[in-house]
Amino acid sequence: MKIGVDLGGTNVRVGLIDQGQLVRKVTALCPKGKEQEVLDVLLSLIRELMSDAVTSIGVGVPSVVDRDKGIVYNAANIPSWKEVHLRQILEDAFHKLVFINNDANCFALGEYLFGEGQNHEDMVGLTLGTGIGAGLILNGQLYNGCNTGAGEIGALPFREADYERYCASKFFTANFQATAQELEVKAHKGDKQALTAWQEFGNNLGCLMEAILYAYDPDLVVLGGGITAAFPFFGEAIYQRLSLFPWQESVKRLHIVPSKLQDAALLGAAMLDD
Repeated sequence: MKIGVDLGGTNVRVGLIDQGQLVRKVTALCPKGKEQEVLDVLLSLIRELMSDAVTSIGVGVPSVVDRDKGIVYNAANIPSWKEVHLRQILEDAFHKLVFINNDANCFALGEYLFGEGQNHEDMVGLTLGTGIGAGLILNGQLYNGCNTGAGEIGALPFREADYERYCASKFFTANFQATAQELEVKAHKGDKQALTAWQEFGNNLGCLMEAILYAYDPDLVVLGGGITAAFPFFGEAIYQRLSLFPWQESVKRLHIVPSKLQDAALLGAAMLDD
């Protein structure tokens, strides 16, 4: 058995995984206070699931990571985590093998092994929410880069800002004074402004897909995160934008699908030792 951890600025999720199946999951709110307060919550949740049968702990964090030393730097939305020697802390506490990686990488790995990415050797996992997270599977292997930060294409410059400004939740609050969830509800009711918002969002995301095609030429992009629930309202606009892409053979082979796998990041984190 293995333990997988999905550490976020809002919630901490810990799962017990047996042969690729999530057996049990425990969650808690992530404290906004000191570094040790976050660690105390994490340690407590892991302790609930720990047993002699557990062979390893895998952790996905919203941050770059020194994978060799297991050090987490400047975790997003966890202000107190500037430099946390997480592997050493967990190994000292539980005497198990510990593996740490970026949370979007864990999402991509989970989708590749258990979700939409099965039978695809070159894929990108995109998580759409407050920001954009991205993970890469290239030639059937998770590609990390030196600091687990490879593929974070949402941070690339786009227009006067970056892709994250136009392809995440801040796009809706900045331009339509509403949340993505509110606009999804309105779109279901046929609200014209909401439908326009999703059309514009899909066009923006289509521009991001163009960058992904130029950079990685995958045959699959899996979308995760809360915004993905509205895929029926923006999916077509992505392909409308891609109709302008100069290499149409690449577009024909590209599948863009929403994730159907619950807890992909947890499952991916648990499999970091493989």
